[in-house]
Amino acid sequence: MIETLRLTAEDAAGMLERGEFSAAELRGAYRTAIDERDPELHTFLTTVDEAEGDGVPIAFKDLISTRGVETTAGSRILAGYKPVFDATVASRCIDAGLPLLGKTNMDEFAMGSSTENSGFGPSRNPWDPDRVPGGSSGGSTAAVAAGLAPWALGSDTGGSIKQPAALCGVVGLRPTYGTVSRYGIVAFASSLDQIGPIAKTVRDCALLYRIVAGRDPCDSTTVELPQPVELPEAEDLRGLKIGVPKELNETEGIEPGVSEQVNRSLALARELGAEVEECSLPRSVDFGLPCYYLIAPSEASSNLARYDGVRYGYRAEGDGDIRQLYARTRDEGFGDEPKRRIMLGTYALSAGYYEAFYGQAQRVRTLIKQEHDALFERFDLLASPTSPTVAFRLGERTQNPLAMYLSDVLTIPSNMAGMPGLSIPCGLSDGLPVGLQLIGPQFSENALFRAGHALEQALAFDYVPERLR
Repeated sequence: MIETLRLTAEDAAGMLERGEFSAAELRGAYRTAIDERDPELHTFLTTVDEAEGDGVPIAFKDLISTRGVETTAGSRILAGYKPVFDATVASRCIDAGLPLLGKTNMDEFAMGSSTENSGFGPSRNPWDPDRVPGGSSGGSTAAVAAGLAPWALGSDTGGSIKQPAALCGVVGLRPTYGTVSRYGIVAFASSLDQIGPIAKTVRDCALLYRIVAGRDPCDSTTVELPQPVELPEAEDLRGLKIGVPKELNETEGIEPGVSEQVNRSLALARELGAEVEECSLPRSVDFGLPCYYLIAPSEASSNLARYDGVRYGYRAEGDGDIRQLYARTRDEGFGDEPKRRIMLGTYALSAGYYEAFYGQAQRVRTLIKQEHDALFERFDLLASPTSPTVAFRLGERTQNPLAMYLSDVLTIPSNMAGMPGLSIPCGLSDGLPVGLQLIGPQFSENALFRAGHALEQALAFDYVPERLR
């Protein structure tokens, strides 16, 4: 019997190499775990009965195109759509021998912070099924936390890997924008979307990032990595300077239990040899959220215009009027959140308002990046809570979109600047996981892995949900 709850991807790979079990037996153990625990958690939208590969199995967020496997982006408007090609990240995982377990649940078109916006029903948090797993990659993070997949790929636009990783007690990396291909990814906001790894440990995260990262001829925004991805081994933080932006650590809405665990981690970082000093990101925190909610909906309104009921996905019944077909398909196929963001984005891009809204937001975005760059002249990394709260209850924020948007208030500023960020679990508050966010300058993934691994070892967080132990 292979116990999947505590099995890391790295350990599983070692056991496969030693012949302790076969790839088919390993994948079968995860399929058994899915059959046992997923009816309660609803982390998967689609499972794959057979998949090639002699390595460690993997789960994909359901916006990653997979040839012949339904890919819905969590939306009923794409129900039944089966791509005829693989996304680049899918191809790279296949080439590395990682067999696919299935496609995980998500907020519709990655628009949300709780996975409650899925067109196919919400996922639940393995630590407490009455609470959300975060979003929009909540299905992927919950699957890893519950031992239903050793690792997974998610996507992060405003915090959709980091925030659910924090709420589910796992590790999540939002890479530097452009280091991972977006070819074959169902788009939300093209200048912000980034695919990244989700795993139980920092080393697993680094291993998966090593597989999917790098230049892709099919995506002109990608770049060659300036240095190879290194697996972290350091157990101390000597020589590292960590800045603690007061606006990210003292903003209204951060729960006392979250602050307590993050402060404990920062004290531990000092014990490990790091220099930890308070700093400031006033513009980024003040303007990050409003800037994001102009740019992201504007790009979404453009990207989602392709869903018209003609070429693929859902098509409404019509009487031959093409405009009526478009309108009814979109009305019936899109959920409330995509409709809300399409309307916001279309307004921001409309004649007479473009410069006042979208154009101005892009100029503010440049200032946010410049403010981050200035801090990274003094510090190697920045630190803050990942989420201001632990996992909240299902339904608690569904009627208050602004409260839901504030779930990402701590992750959005660095995303707007194109910076990489790593979330690691750093303790419990009221029995639920708390995430520590580490932010680095562009292409600093190795430094993030080193710091995250050292803290992970010192914190000794048990990533198995208490109710499943």
